[in-house]
Amino acid sequence: MVNPTAPRLGVVVPSGNAAVEPEIAALLFGHVNVHATRFPLFTEFEQRERIAKYNEALAPAIASFGRLGARAVVAECSGSHYLQGPEREQEFCDDLSARFGVEVTTVTRTVLAALASIDATEVTLVSPYAQWLTDLSRGYWEAAGIKVRDIVKVKSAKGFSPYDVTTDELVEQVRAADRPRDEVLLMTGTGMFTLAALKELKAGTERTILTSNLATAWWALDRLVPDAVVDWRLAP
Repeated sequence: MVNPTAPRLGVVVPSGNAAVEPEIAALLFGHVNVHATRFPLFTEFEQRERIAKYNEALAPAIASFGRLGARAVVAECSGSHYLQGPEREQEFCDDLSARFGVEVTTVTRTVLAALASIDATEVTLVSPYAQWLTDLSRGYWEAAGIKVRDIVKVKSAKGFSPYDVTTDELVEQVRAADRPRDEVLLMTGTGMFTLAALKELKAGTERTILTSNLATAWWALDRLVPDAVVDWRLAP
């Protein structure tokens, strides 16, 4: 059901990322409406330079929401903020929030907030990234005070590519890692579809599984509709 009076969340997404909007919308259950704009392509740059450019492009992307009336905006590219590090990232968000008069944050900061809400200070990363980006990810979380216990690498049939990892590939490789049944798994990146895998991987365990898109949805509800009651088990 569409609720035209629900608070509006703006998300800024890399062009090829197909997971952010449908997963976050599914997790919000109509309590918040999701509206997206996309970063420029920057096809002339390799991935590391391209994601750095996203930080420069974020302000114009936020401006493109114009009169939408978004109550908050989340930048949905984790890698951009791994490059910044948590201290610079916070200054960056504060500057943009003051400039646009709306709360601006990043997906990585929503993950940190979600971890803090459950008093989690230690995680095992589930990473679909190439090694250099996995290393950046680990460095970011540890700089933010989160101990990385271990890393489970997840690879698609096409290689290390978050956009191409299937549910079956994700479930199979996490299960094959034979992780403890009571740890916190953090699935990094916004572009890997994760919702369908969550139920399978959590079944029969005490495991907590947090994903980037789940963290953003939780953060949006906490900020915009704190009295909303949702049952995450009903998410598709």
